[in-house]
Amino acid sequence: MASSPIADLTYRNYDGPLDPPVNRWWAIAKMSMRLSTKKKGFWVWASLSTFWYLILLAVFYFAETTATATTALGQGNPFFKNIVWKDQFLNAFSVSQLFMLILALLLGAGTIANDNRANALLVYLSKPCSKLDYVIGKWLGIFVPLTLVAAVPTLLFYVYCLLSYRSYGFLTQDPWLILRLLGMVMLPGFFHASATLGVSSLFQQGRLAGATYSALYFFGLFFTKAMQTVIFVNGPMGGESTAPPIVKSLYYCSIDGIQIGLAKIFLHTDGSQLFPGSMPVGVRFAIEAPSAVVFVPAFFGICGVFMLLAWSRIRAVEVVG
Repeated sequence: MASSPIADLTYRNYDGPLDPPVNRWWAIAKMSMRLSTKKKGFWVWASLSTFWYLILLAVFYFAETTATATTALGQGNPFFKNIVWKDQFLNAFSVSQLFMLILALLLGAGTIANDNRANALLVYLSKPCSKLDYVIGKWLGIFVPLTLVAAVPTLLFYVYCLLSYRSYGFLTQDPWLILRLLGMVMLPGFFHASATLGVSSLFQQGRLAGATYSALYFFGLFFTKAMQTVIFVNGPMGGESTAPPIVKSLYYCSIDGIQIGLAKIFLHTDGSQLFPGSMPVGVRFAIEAPSAVVFVPAFFGICGVFMLLAWSRIRAVEVVG
């Protein structure tokens, strides 16, 4: 009686190329983004963040339809002649800050805290995944979705205005506006990705990290509103205010304030009234842009501090039973 072999002779050893693993950070980033887009709340808040552009579209449509009968043939609509187009993008960017905060909390508050709670860092940081791969992957997992949420409505509104209002100086007011907008839409993602990573690394529960980051946001918001009150009390907002220059700079010292300040620097504007034409001609209702020499390094410095904090806190901890 012949004996059958124990080993499975159908198995063949792999003799193909053995390449080193690359783009490990991208695998982490894709997993983070995939989990984010599966959350219904992400799509709800992302949609709500576009509401100011929808309001502007409604205002523009109303201005076009109501002025058709009153505007003489061959003359432009005076409503659109007085619009500073870059300021409309700045206003929409400013209004969306609270929604960006909520999205940042949804995407980033638990990104490291939950890994700490589940002891997942021991798995992530095992070879061949390095600490740098982990940090970059988690950062991109927050940065990319937030940037897309900010960029899509901004660029769609830009294309709409370019096609509809070129005769009203949309393109000639600032031919480089599209490049300035591309820089502006990356600000929320860059800041929130860095800050939420740093805060999340301090905790083992995403809720505690989210509560801490929310407290930082609203504390800074109340502070800037106090500075705004001081500026308003000391005269009209804009160059006519007699408030000390330091007060105008402190107005931007908050999570959303520093982003709005940098957006003004990128767009080369001080801003204007929230609704086009809602103030008399010559009257400005805006606080002048901060100094680029101070705020650009401050922005990237703060982001760097949060990233260093996350880097120092990320370490594998083996649980011994």
